[in-house]
Amino acid sequence: MPGVPHNAAMQWFGPDFARLHPLLQALHRDGGALGGQIAVSTGTGLAGAIGRRLARKLGIPIDRARRGFRVDIVHDAQQMQWRRRFDDGSELISIFRPVGRYPDGYWLESTGPARMRLGVDLDGGGWRWRLRGVDIRGLRLPLFLFPRTDAYKRIEPGGEGERYRFAVAFSLFFFGELLRYEGALHAIPAVTASSADPAGAAIAAAHSSAERVIP
Repeated sequence: MPGVPHNAAMQWFGPDFARLHPLLQALHRDGGALGGQIAVSTGTGLAGAIGRRLARKLGIPIDRARRGFRVDIVHDAQQMQWRRRFDDGSELISIFRPVGRYPDGYWLESTGPARMRLGVDLDGGGWRWRLRGVDIRGLRLPLFLFPRTDAYKRIEPGGEGERYRFAVAFSLFFFGELLRYEGALHAIPAVTASSADPAGAAIAAAHSSAERVIP
């Protein structure tokens, strides 16, 4: 039936799903793939050493400051899956399961042995994650022991159409920013997203559109 929530994201947000920008609504209603170039950086001094170790644990390559990137977002009635792929073949896969409803509920993000409880703030059609808690192998940790995560996504205008701007940053009290990756992505057409070599196609598209995607 039209208008009936049919996946975890729509059910969790309820009527507030309409507050997302129409392009974010479409992405989280129907799923899709985004690609482009991203910037990757780590902190300096001890913060940089911690950031590089964190990047290795997460599977984020840091040997180049800019690189091709793709994320595939898939939904069903129980969860969201984000599959992030870098142009060297590295992958970072997260499963998000909803708990409760917006605005008081949260999402459980499972990435390797870590499980984060993430609230959501909506602002100007964008989506910002708010870290509420962390479990490592089932052990709940005090938040001050875990890097603070600042992550958002929004739609911004561009010279050749609107783009999906995102950033993910990790910082630690006393040390400052440890690790950051961010970029402005474009939607990958379905024919490209479903090609025989989707990762290669996305990476090629990312490189060919680098100047257009990154300001």
